[in-house]
Amino acid sequence: MILILLQIVVIAAIVLFLGHWRNAVRRRNTQTWDSLLARLRPDWSARELSDHFLWKEGLNATPDDAWRRMEGPKGLWVMYQNARVMLEMADFADKNSTGMDRVLLETLRSDAMQIRVCVLMALAQYGFTQASEGVRVNAFRAASMYTGMAARMTQLLQNHAAVMVPDFVAAM
Repeated sequence: MILILLQIVVIAAIVLFLGHWRNAVRRRNTQTWDSLLARLRPDWSARELSDHFLWKEGLNATPDDAWRRMEGPKGLWVMYQNARVMLEMADFADKNSTGMDRVLLETLRSDAMQIRVCVLMALAQYGFTQASEGVRVNAFRAASMYTGMAARMTQLLQNHAAVMVPDFVAAM
């Protein structure tokens, strides 16, 4: 009896996962630049950390200062979500444009994954030790990669969709 119940639960979980996955693929296939830009979270911006955010890599803050300016876990979570959206923007550009710079696209994809891993590590550390030195260093590293990724995304948009740059800058 327990084995049959376990099998039903496993099958139901698989069906739910496949349904969710199918909806996510359908949503990705029907995206537009505008829908992607609308998904960027503007409630925290890395402008607080860099004078040349979106145009040049690098931060103008120490790890402690960056932690304070990013409002701790709030800024980390925004970076995590925006990194995913920028990853989807790179995939959209690759799928819908010709003559894309492959190295730039792969760099954007790599950045997005590294940012997401770094943010998750910082949030996990924050959950156990609050704002220790390790948390602030991981947050600083994630913010540094985030500003670099945003600058590369701006470069991609300038080269292939220049009309979208003002909207991207406003959304970030």
